[in-house]
Amino acid sequence: MSLDGMPTQNAALVWRKRPAPASALSAVVTLAWRAMLKIKHVPFQLFDVTVTPIMFTLLFTYVFGGALAGSTDAYIQYLLPGILVQTIIFITVYTGMGLNGDIQKGLFDRFRSLPMWQPAPVLGALAGDVFRYSMASLLIIVLGVILGFRPQAGVVGVVLAFLLVLLFAFAVSWIWIIFGLKLKTPESVMTMSFLFLMPVTFASNIFVELKTMPLWLQSIVRHNPITHLSDASRALMHGQDATADVLWVLAASAVTVAVSAPIAMKMYHRER
Repeated sequence: MSLDGMPTQNAALVWRKRPAPASALSAVVTLAWRAMLKIKHVPFQLFDVTVTPIMFTLLFTYVFGGALAGSTDAYIQYLLPGILVQTIIFITVYTGMGLNGDIQKGLFDRFRSLPMWQPAPVLGALAGDVFRYSMASLLIIVLGVILGFRPQAGVVGVVLAFLLVLLFAFAVSWIWIIFGLKLKTPESVMTMSFLFLMPVTFASNIFVELKTMPLWLQSIVRHNPITHLSDASRALMHGQDATADVLWVLAASAVTVAVSAPIAMKMYHRER
């Protein structure tokens, strides 16, 4: 103490043990929660999760169902697993958009300065997207049941199909992380997603069977990963043999992650 009763400078600078930094898991969970909270402040992000799947399901079921399958009841059994695939693949773009937005707003630099595991913002965003996927899937299944969808494999088949789509969506999200790090604005990432995802999803068997297409188009659609994912989802939901398509999807997901993830993380650290 000094003569006037005030603490001396040395006393004010007494060494205190610093708290331990957050673990990698804790950082990922916290940033995943942050990703979910962003939906609360940007409700428009729920548009693709709610309005789009409802619109596509109702439109194709009641406008094209009779012509394509003879009845809407028969068509919904074929359509709904494909709509599940299309919807979740579409909303993978929000991973890249969110990362791009953080960079533009300067939050990226703030995360960099924090004493945490640095890949956490990327992995947290990926984990947070599971909420979007789950919400969209639940909405589609409930709507499908109302319209007459009856999965022969029951709840187990639906859950297995969702997990397979979730795995593939995780792989595709790494591609959008690359675009999010490369492009200038979130709007550019969204525009690129339409240019890429619309042809890939519509040039598949989500809406119509492969045999109804011209031969030259069948050869393209047959090798589309979305086609195999749709076939696997249908087979799992309806209790059919899905081994070949599931293995194809697993292989495609593994290759996509093996190629995209290292590139994305290299760009991420270079951005730092």
